[in-house]
Amino acid sequence: MTSKQILDFVIKAISDIHGEDTEAYDMRGISILADYYVITSAGSNRQLHAIANAIVEEAHKNNYTDYHIEGSRDSNWLLLDLSDVIVNVFTKDARNFYNLEKLWANGKQVELKKD
Repeated sequence: MTSKQILDFVIKAISDIHGEDTEAYDMRGISILADYYVITSAGSNRQLHAIANAIVEEAHKNNYTDYHIEGSRDSNWLLLDLSDVIVNVFTKDARNFYNLEKLWANGKQVELKKD
């Protein structure tokens, strides 16, 4: 499965659970860790975990099992490592605090389809 295909099912899962202010960055040729970095916000801790679960469900639907999740039930930030795609799901306050977008300023922002 290509990194673009992984990105596509990640964005679909986030959209299905109404992740907010979703951004994706194409880091190919810039980062050795991943091709794409994705960030989205959730209105609550419950929605944060629902988004992560939706991504895992989409991964399984696409026969993709190479992923790892960092964070706990009480976390305000979950990181999903899908090898070539890294996804950060934050509560709004945590996203504002960590401001990860500044780390990816050299990447090309991916235009995401609006449903």
